Amino acid sequence: MKAVVLAGGYATRMWPITKHRPKMFLPIGDSTVIDRIFQSLENDDRIDEVYVSTNERFAPDFETHLAETEFEKPRLSIEDTSEEADKFGVVGALAQLVEREEVDDDLLVIAGDNLISFDVSDFLDYFERKETPTLAAYDVGSREKASSYGLVELEGDRVVDFQEKPDDPKSTLVSIACYAFPQDALSLLGTYLEDGNNPDEPGWFVQWLQNRVQTHAYTFEDAWFDIGTPESYLNAVAWHLNGKSMIADTATLENATIGDNVHVMDGATLEETDLDHAVIFPDATVRNGDIRRSIIDEGTHLENLDLAGALIGAHTTITNHAPEGLE
Repeated sequence: MKAVVLAGGYATRMWPITKHRPKMFLPIGDSTVIDRIFQSLENDDRIDEVYVSTNERFAPDFETHLAETEFEKPRLSIEDTSEEADKFGVVGALAQLVEREEVDDDLLVIAGDNLISFDVSDFLDYFERKETPTLAAYDVGSREKASSYGLVELEGDRVVDFQEKPDDPKSTLVSIACYAFPQDALSLLGTYLEDGNNPDEPGWFVQWLQNRVQTHAYTFEDAWFDIGTPESYLNAVAWHLNGKSMIADTATLENATIGDNVHVMDGATLEETDLDHAVIFPDATVRNGDIRRSIIDEGTHLENLDLAGALIGAHTTITNHAPEGLE
């Protein structure tokens, strides 16, 4: 079996934090979003090769990252794009990868920005029992949230209807961009695209596919995060930290108050500062601040600021000087 980790997005909703780094490299504790996936795939002996589908712009970042890890299976498969406007769409890129790499096996496809609580091996066990196209499905608990994803309708565990991003979702069970396809279903990617169907989201392909071949859903509980917005990233960090905080040994704290779900990385300096639900990247400095639900990138220097829901890009300096006579 082969696996594809989709890592070609530009994550514009998280700029400036992701303007010069793939969002899959965002840290979750001691690991990263994508390394958690790589580790799961490395542990499953059924998967003999992992293709990391990314774009030309981020290819050097992935080459460096993979060279620094101990994972043996992942290797790059590079899309011919370097900016958002050039993207083929996920289905188009996947079809190109299958052709480019001459994939002729069962195929697991998983989004590289997925933080999932289930074991990928359990998902593959289920797929092997069903021997049909299989998707992972999760109850997001909100119809408003469900309207942003592919809505799954089941009879038992068989998919009987699939609606990509419906305006009026009738349930809250959604597909999470984790799919397994039998070898004989891969040719349908080309058929789907040749018929002029939407090449963008994989949900459109699944919607088309489940009307043609029997498709099943592996449902799970606990947690799932689609790391596509600052809020979802901070929620994923909070889930991992579970109310605790993670402070690097090389960080400097002087009269700093650390609240819940705070991650402070190597070389950061915090003085006279309160933090809660925040991520502080390496070598950032915050003095006299109140930082809540915010992400502060590396090398940033902040003084005399109260921030909530902020994203501060790397190597930024913001100093809020008090008016003369009020210092």
